[in-house]
Amino acid sequence: MNDRTDFIAYCIEEYKENENLTGREVIDLFTRYDIIPYIKSAYDGLHVMGGLAITSDIKSLIAGIRESRGETV
Repeated sequence: MNDRTDFIAYCIEEYKENENLTGREVIDLFTRYDIIPYIKSAYDGLHVMGGLAITSDIKSLIAGIRESRGETV
């Protein structure tokens, strides 16, 4: 694997642990809200952050997408 692929796996694991979700739930969520492309594009900024900060950033992104789509949690 390369650094970015390893980092995507790290982000998935951190989100899974911090949000008490299964791997499948995280993959489904990340797919629904296009989080993997976001992680790839924001790699330079994200890879210097800790796991909790990455999780918080992704949660904020998902919340913003949900709001823009008129979705409820």
